[in-house]
Amino acid sequence: MTMSIADVIVGRTGHDGTVAASDGPRAGRPRRRTFTAEYKLRVLEEYENAESARERAALLRREGIYSSSISEWRRARDAAAREAIPESKPGRPARDAAETENERLRRENEKLAKELARTKAALEVVGKAHALLELLSESADSEKKPRK
Repeated sequence: MTMSIADVIVGRTGHDGTVAASDGPRAGRPRRRTFTAEYKLRVLEEYENAESARERAALLRREGIYSSSISEWRRARDAAAREAIPESKPGRPARDAAETENERLRRENEKLAKELARTKAALEVVGKAHALLELLSESADSEKKPRK
């Protein structure tokens, strides 16, 4: 809020804490205008449908607004329209839940297949080692038997 010298002087003179009272030095100043959304859309439509620059200028004079207001209102309208329309996200479209679950199960299946292959190979090695040890133990037993 910007204060003028008159506001400071009025504030020091003992008013009830408000610097710019309704009966103060700024009471006669015009207030800022506000426009409803319906009014803005109506004026924008009329402005855009005008056939010539003269008609557009006449509309601005009649309504008492500047062309910058039209630009701002148009920008706000277009931004609101963009927000209302959901934009597609860049990149690949998202997978559905079934496809995601299938991919997870496929990876798990591959992992378990590799683990099973390793386990089978390890069992085969252990089986061969067991057979070899049995052969060694049988041959050792036969050598230790006393001769008669």
